[in-house]
Amino acid sequence: MDSTPEQDRVSLPGPAVTTAWLASHSGAPGLVVLDGSWYLPGSGRDPGREFVERRIPGARFFDIDRCSDPDAPLPHTIPTPEHFRACAEEAGVSDASAVVVYDGSGVNLSAARVWWTFRYFGLDSVAVLDGGLKRWVADGHPTESGTPVRTLEVPAPFTPAPRPHLIRSAEDVLRAIGAAGTQIVDMRPPGRFAGTAPEPRAGLRGGHVPGSRNFPYTDLVDPATGLAIGRETLDRLLDEAGVDPARELVGTCGSGTSACAFAWRMACAGYPDVAIYDGSWSEWGGRGDLPVNTGPPERAAPPPRPPGAHP
Repeated sequence: MDSTPEQDRVSLPGPAVTTAWLASHSGAPGLVVLDGSWYLPGSGRDPGREFVERRIPGARFFDIDRCSDPDAPLPHTIPTPEHFRACAEEAGVSDASAVVVYDGSGVNLSAARVWWTFRYFGLDSVAVLDGGLKRWVADGHPTESGTPVRTLEVPAPFTPAPRPHLIRSAEDVLRAIGAAGTQIVDMRPPGRFAGTAPEPRAGLRGGHVPGSRNFPYTDLVDPATGLAIGRETLDRLLDEAGVDPARELVGTCGSGTSACAFAWRMACAGYPDVAIYDGSWSEWGGRGDLPVNTGPPERAAPPPRPPGAHP
């Protein structure tokens, strides 16, 4: 068990860290580095195998699938606090840890899901390594390979404290349709949003939640650098997508993973409370009792006018 005094533990600079920051703090007391890689069905990539082949030194693998609810019919459903407690402690994360999560996607695809899940369960000292493993390697930092050797240790306690305001159900999203103060932001590619491209999971309808805005998660990363887009670009893309950060935002995607990349980027911009529709399209597209629209996003409604304002 780590007995380092809390005042001596490393302090994260915010929801994102750079490769230079992580390299300079490697081995710092209380710092836990997690590989949270996960890939879409049909990608042909095996995150567990890739972790053994190449990883950031000292990193531990955090299996998103195994650390989701094992009894849920949907992928990546948030687990019970007890289940997540076991996953966190197995990964060496305690209440006093500072956690940095990365993935190997090159677009911060799944690391943000791990980041969001820890935040949902009450841990604020968690960040995403911007650019992930790809940027780490490009910046010349070392990697290691082989099966990690773990020393036997008594896990320090992790105490889940769920934050209900960070998660939404299908019924919550249904009530949010047309609500003046809420916007649903769908991170899937435009073709899947419009219903013109197939879903990677069989049996789902095409289209989107009525009234939702489309902001593909790949647009959150600068393709030239592999890093998250800057604030000026983010503001422009939000405006183009008809997303108003002043409203209550609910992120959705295919299975609740890439929507967390949006929540993370918005947290970096000072909007820490973007909620996630956990069932996402895996649930909505599979339920015949929920409404679906196809085609491009519907015209965005104007923001609510303050009381007493002239038309």
